[in-house]
Amino acid sequence: MRCERSVGKMKVTVVGAGNVGATVANVIAMKNFASEVVLLDIKEGVAEGKAMDMMQSAPMLGIDTMVTGVTKDYAATFGSKVVVITSGVPRKPGMSREDLIGTNAKIVREVAEEVLVYSPDAILIIISNPMDAMTYLTLKTTRLPRNRVLGLGGLLDSSRFKYYIARALHRAGIPATLTDVDGMVVGGHNDKTMVPLVSYAAYRGIPITKLLSPEAIEEAVKETKTGGATLTGLIGTSAWYAPGAAVATLVGAIVTDACKLIPCCVYLDGEYGEHDLCLGVPVILGATGVERIVDVSLEGGEKAAFKESVKAARETNAALTEALR
Repeated sequence: MRCERSVGKMKVTVVGAGNVGATVANVIAMKNFASEVVLLDIKEGVAEGKAMDMMQSAPMLGIDTMVTGVTKDYAATFGSKVVVITSGVPRKPGMSREDLIGTNAKIVREVAEEVLVYSPDAILIIISNPMDAMTYLTLKTTRLPRNRVLGLGGLLDSSRFKYYIARALHRAGIPATLTDVDGMVVGGHNDKTMVPLVSYAAYRGIPITKLLSPEAIEEAVKETKTGGATLTGLIGTSAWYAPGAAVATLVGAIVTDACKLIPCCVYLDGEYGEHDLCLGVPVILGATGVERIVDVSLEGGEKAAFKESVKAARETNAALTEALR
């Protein structure tokens, strides 16, 4: 496996200057691993204004990254190493991610084709919902190598899983912080299809099954699965702080060639016994994108849940095909 850490600062594009896109750009800028971030939107002045606001905070936050906002000017994205696609309609209360499939599919396909005109070697990160299907769509329509197309999913859901585990530990009298907790979610980025891996969850190396009751663990799993919907119900739209930070983490792993183990949505071609679909699994992420897919052992209920996730992903892909006819 190639993991040489020799990559310098470079250019990143974020398409979509809404809550998630703007947060992605801001977190990337604050981390100072890219030389330039281009924030692009279709609404006149929005990306320019948000980029200007970020840049005016730079002297106070020690930001060296240059953030530039543009309206529909894809030429400004020329030479991007990574392109993040957040474009599309966000969820509203009561909506599932799959409700967005027809509208967002057309938007994501057009954006992917446009950015590749100016950055043909870019690695694409898909955020738009339903994310697993949009990642699959992007891979199929662009015909890029599978290492260069990935979706957010797993990292965000894993972070939410850690949050709910830490909260359960607190309730059990164990003062855990989120950085004390290990937890991973695989499967679909969907309330019903994500698979929090309890068998791999731990508090400072101690399995949570030795610290929490089965009821507390079951509740943490349930809360993880409905975490996105919970936030949508509370704030009236999709979340943005945690998704933005998660995307920036993926970008950082690529730009710095970190070769980090991160769960995200990728195309499976034999891994986990599956073919021709995109689903969340752990991968090694580095300068070429997906360096390697890590095939972890799934047993019992987790294996069965993953199979159900595969089934649901195939059904969504079928609906995607129908929507694009």
